[in-house]
Amino acid sequence: MGRKYFGTDGIRGKVGEYPITPEFVLKLGWAAGRVLCKGHDGKGKVLIGKDTRVSGYMFESSLQAGLSAAGVDVLLSGPMPTPAVAYLTHTLHAQAGIVISASHNPYYDNGIKFFAADGTKLDDDIENAIEEELEKQLDTVESSKLGKAQRVEDAPGRYIEYCKSTVPRNLDLAGMKIVVDCAHGATYHVAGSVFRELGAEVIEIGNSPDGFNINAQCGALHPQLLKASVLELGADLGIALDGDGDRVMMVDHTGRVLDGDDILYVIARHRLLGKGLGRDKVVVGTLMSNLGFEQALAQHDVTLIRAQVGDRYVLESMKQSGLVLGGETSGHIICLDRTSTGDGIIAALQVLAALSGMSCSLNDISAEVSKYPQVMINVKADASVVQNASTKEAVVQAEADLGNKGRVLLRPSGTEPVVRVMVEGEDGRQVEHLAQQIADVISAHA
Repeated sequence: MGRKYFGTDGIRGKVGEYPITPEFVLKLGWAAGRVLCKGHDGKGKVLIGKDTRVSGYMFESSLQAGLSAAGVDVLLSGPMPTPAVAYLTHTLHAQAGIVISASHNPYYDNGIKFFAADGTKLDDDIENAIEEELEKQLDTVESSKLGKAQRVEDAPGRYIEYCKSTVPRNLDLAGMKIVVDCAHGATYHVAGSVFRELGAEVIEIGNSPDGFNINAQCGALHPQLLKASVLELGADLGIALDGDGDRVMMVDHTGRVLDGDDILYVIARHRLLGKGLGRDKVVVGTLMSNLGFEQALAQHDVTLIRAQVGDRYVLESMKQSGLVLGGETSGHIICLDRTSTGDGIIAALQVLAALSGMSCSLNDISAEVSKYPQVMINVKADASVVQNASTKEAVVQAEADLGNKGRVLLRPSGTEPVVRVMVEGEDGRQVEHLAQQIADVISAHA
């Protein structure tokens, strides 16, 4: 069936515009409860977490009401990172976890994400079943079977201890000064504690959420604030998380901003020492992973597999091939031997463990990756233009100009009538020129 509501990462949109309305979210809670707790011996229970958006209060109440109407008990964690909800869903033996968040989007957007009982994202068939249930008339179970709600009082502490358990017990960050930017989001009350309890001197920024400042010129989406803070304070490095804590960017002591490719490389290099990549030495990236990153991995006989853009596709590829490390340039890093989903704090911890294990600075090891200039142009056009003869001819010509020292990628957006033109190569000016040439051809035939 065609998917009416679910995108690549739950349901997302502008608050107050359908389907991100209290009425719809109430029914979504009811439908999800009926599907996710079907056949469970007893009422079943679902954990609800949220980020720091002001609309989170409203949607938390709506979900709670819908789940209760379906006869499902509710556990409320309050503001918690998305990966923390995944972890707590599993450890609290809930049938599902729900996160109210629009991740890196501004405060006026929001969304609903789901996790299965084992802390992984829902399969497509489960999401389809929820959509089918949404088409039915909402009916409330009899009063004796209504679901109850209770707060999980120790949720932050549980998650902090879990994060620390993902690194060696002897990891000591004493003497290290770290700036942590929480993007005024869901990690504001946990991230600093994790690194501080491991011995680091921690300076926190972006840790004063007011419901409206989430991701506002800070965090993983805007690492310039972190860069300035690291340089001003003379810190060893900086860590920038996004609003719901599943993305991470880092800054070394020189102010160089490191994206997901750089972070993946550091973790992979360290794991090679202990055979932590597995026998096949393979890392999963995406179509957007930088060619320089791929070449740096190849220098150590590590193969890069490219999945579609989207952390769910990275995860699918990892599971299909039995791999443990993957991620996106945007900062979604998945360490499947540590957690079930992308986790910014845990990814940063793996980097810190790598620096300790290899006795080097973040700048030392990340300098091994020489990034290629990469240009992205968004062109308003229907996806079908990609198959146009003129478009194909322009791409072939650009690829010929680049030779084996670059790439061209056309990617229709899954959420808007836009075709993304990406060109990557050694010569920045040539890359810009070729990207604009292709974009002009697409515009002419849009």
